[in-house]
Amino acid sequence: MKINICGINIPAYKNVIFSIIKIFGIGIKTSIKICKKLNIQNKKLIKLNDLEKKNLIDNIRKIMIENDLKILIKENLKRILNLNNFKSFRHKNKLPCRGQRTKTNAKTRKKMNHENI
Repeated sequence: MKINICGINIPAYKNVIFSIIKIFGIGIKTSIKICKKLNIQNKKLIKLNDLEKKNLIDNIRKIMIENDLKILIKENLKRILNLNNFKSFRHKNKLPCRGQRTKTNAKTRKKMNHENI
């Protein structure tokens, strides 16, 4: 069984901390912070009462998640590409741009699916 929170289907029988990780933009540390703030650390999502669910949804909505976050990431990448510096050159040529070596270890970055830039 799954519960819909902020447009995302989340597993209901998992612990709250691990179930809200399924939302893009919420990792383990963010989920732990949210659960500590609401005092719902060791509960299953299905066993939350209505008030706790409402508070959880309100706290998740304050964070930038899913499509808004994906749009922000794409805009930041476009901004970097328009600078025409070393980092943008590495992005355009699909090479690692944070100082990694390329002779032996860049195979993953070169093989990855890249969006058309």
